[in-house]
Amino acid sequence: MKPVEIYTSPLCGFCHAAKRLLDQKSVSYAEINVLTDPGRKAEMIKRANGGRTVPQIFIGDTHVGGCDELYALERAGRLDPLLAA
Repeated sequence: MKPVEIYTSPLCGFCHAAKRLLDQKSVSYAEINVLTDPGRKAEMIKRANGGRTVPQIFIGDTHVGGCDELYALERAGRLDPLLAA
């Protein structure tokens, strides 16, 4: 399985929803909290091509986007193949 990274904030409902989907699929992920580690927000913005909102989700080298995009991949049946190694 490809590594998954998710930039989050504890106050973000969309972050919780994205993590819930990953948890339901038993996908392990590295969570980067931009509220407690604000220096990582600039890194997130750069990696996400200017995306400033959380969550920002990366699967391997692929920038998925946010929660809506993650759920869209799941509905389209494209999330599992993306996660596969």
